[in-house]
This record gives sequence, C-alpha cells and structure tokens, in this order.
Amino acid sequence: MVQDSLKLNLSRNLKEALSHYCEQSGDTPERAALRALADFLDIEHHTVYQVSTSGALVEGVLQGAVPLREVLKHGDFGLGTFHGLDGEGILLDGQCWQALSDGTVRPVDAAQMTPFWVATRFQSEKDARIQDIRSIDDLYARLDAMRLSDNIFTGIRIEGFFSRVDVRVACKSEMGTDLVTATHNQAEFHFANVEGTLVGFYTPEYAHTIGVPGYHLHFISRDRTQGGHVLGLVANSLDIALDFGNELKLILPESSSFLNADLTGDTRSALEKAEKARN
Repeated sequence: MVQDSLKLNLSRNLKEALSHYCEQSGDTPERAALRALADFLDIEHHTVYQVSTSGALVEGVLQGAVPLREVLKHGDFGLGTFHGLDGEGILLDGQCWQALSDGTVRPVDAAQMTPFWVATRFQSEKDARIQDIRSIDDLYARLDAMRLSDNIFTGIRIEGFFSRVDVRVACKSEMGTDLVTATHNQAEFHFANVEGTLVGFYTPEYAHTIGVPGYHLHFISRDRTQGGHVLGLVANSLDIALDFGNELKLILPESSSFLNADLTGDTRSALEKAEKARN
C-alpha cells in the first residue's frame, strides 16, 4: 500500500538534475517530483480542465457541448452551468449538483450537457483558517494574500459556517441570448446561518477571453439543499484550501453557434455585469 507521503533515496545524478531544474525553474523539488510522477503515470495533476470559454457564454453560446461524464474524467471539483444556462453547477468530491432558479438543488445525471465548465482534481497545496470575514471583498483580499501568483489558475475550496450567503441562480434562456441579458432574469436567494462549501477558481486577468477573470465562486450547503453563484457573504471563521494549476486543458465546442460566434470583442465589462449584478 502506497502512503500519502514517500521518502525517496535519489541517486547522485538524479539529485543533481533535480536541483538544477529547481534552480532554473523556481519550482520546488516536491512539485517537480509530483509532476514527473504524474506524467509517467499519465495522470492529470494540477491541471485545470475547461469546457468552452467565457467569451462564448457572453455571446450567447449556451448549447451544451460536453456531457458531465466527460468532465468527471478530468476532475472531482469545479463549477459551471448547463444547457441553456439552466442553473448553477457545483462539482464537489466527485459529485455534481445543479442549483435551479426555483431554489432547489438536485444531483446531476452524468449524461447532462454543459456549455461551460471548469474542473480540476483538487489537491490542497496551501491552507489556512481565517476569522471575521465581513464581506465578499474582504474574502477576496484574504485570498489575494494567500495565492502564489496573479499569473496562474488557482482552485479554491472554502468550508465553514456562514452568517449569510447571497447567491444568484441563472434562469434557463433561449439559445443565442447573451449573458448580460440572460442574467437580468436571475433568481436571487439569501441564506442565513448555513454550513457549506464554496467551490471556485481564480483566473488570471490575461485569460479574460477564456475564463472569468478574478474570483468565481459557487456555494452549496452541507445538506445539499441550497446553492448558487456567490454574490456576497459574511462569516466568523472559514477554512481555505488552494490548489495551484500550472496546466490548462481547453475543450472547444464544435457547434455552429460557437464556430460562427464573434469572439473577438473585449468581454470584461459584460462579464463584470453578469457575474456581480444584483436585481
């Protein structure tokens, strides 16, 4: 039985080669060794797997492109949405959930299609407990101090008891409806004194045409009855775990709506409105 941690006796040549690599790359011996082992075993490690782009969502490419069963081959943690922007998706511990605009949450059949999803095999590389979180912006500031860099993707898992969580859930829309218009009809919910988990990612600013730049978080309660895209929160104490991703695997749709969409525009303003808008 392989243990969670291994002690290796390296040959002189391997040790010198590893030291040289770390000096040149700035990587740690642990990360370098894990990456080499993952490559040898053909296992994705610290890889962010993404279906389609945020720019396509902005332009109304809402047709499901990939079944969730395919996403689950590449990650046990993540978030996204469903065909027609029908609700908010949460992938946690290998189980996928759909928060619907009527306020319910249900498990998702693996055959269900997604037009946009971000996933990873979450492995915490940095963790901390923080206190007295007064707002979502306060949380973002704490996360800023924990992240390794502004230039790499970061998976974010946060657990705890929340005094308040404000979420929105997108309502199902017609194909071709742009994201800003679609989120005008969003349902909003306010949960009080609830235990649960935030699931999300930090995406670098330079990747704004691919992902949602900055922080993108979804919530699901511990009893799996409440959830949605996070707009605001307050909490006394939260446990944070971060997973730093150094590889991005992007799956592009082959639908006519994607192939014919104009994805050349700057989507940052539209994403800002869609991601943070409140009714």
